[in-house]
Amino acid sequence: MRRTRIALFALLVLCAASFSPAAASANPRRDAFALTSTAFTDGGMIPKVHDCASSGDGDPEKKDESPPLAWSGAPEQAKSYAIVMHDLDNGIIHWVIYDIPAATAGLPQNVDHAYQPTVPAGSRQAYYRGSANFFGYQGPCTTNHTYEWAVHALNKESLTELDSNSSTQTAETAIDAATIATASLRGNS
Repeated sequence: MRRTRIALFALLVLCAASFSPAAASANPRRDAFALTSTAFTDGGMIPKVHDCASSGDGDPEKKDESPPLAWSGAPEQAKSYAIVMHDLDNGIIHWVIYDIPAATAGLPQNVDHAYQPTVPAGSRQAYYRGSANFFGYQGPCTTNHTYEWAVHALNKESLTELDSNSSTQTAETAIDAATIATASLRGNS
């Protein structure tokens, strides 16, 4: 009976240790995947250069340039990446770029507004239909909103089911189905 109690106690201690915060942080893949930008900090204000250019207010600082983004700590199993940008206050998808090669760890500022931008080579972008109609990044057009960029590590090299006619919603569905891990960054307008 005493041996049974000792064995049960040892089993309980082992189970408790596996669910402790220290054990959770021992999994570097889950905690290490991070997305950052040199343009703003997580939860910070998004610079005007990344605002939409279609607001009609004539502000020359609003250039609708995508922000520079960098990620690290992604799972080794990632075969490609995708980024989806949402306006969290109204649910609108502002940007989808996918088929980003697995060797890539970031995007420069001002990714081309093209279905197949020059950088990163091989990537594709969904067509934005909203206050503007074009491929690629559509910056914040509304003040006092929170925007989220999420980088998705994918289990596929290419989302072959998508093409230049795919909507941002269709692209997001395909990305979600292939996602093995995500990291996000938020900014305010």
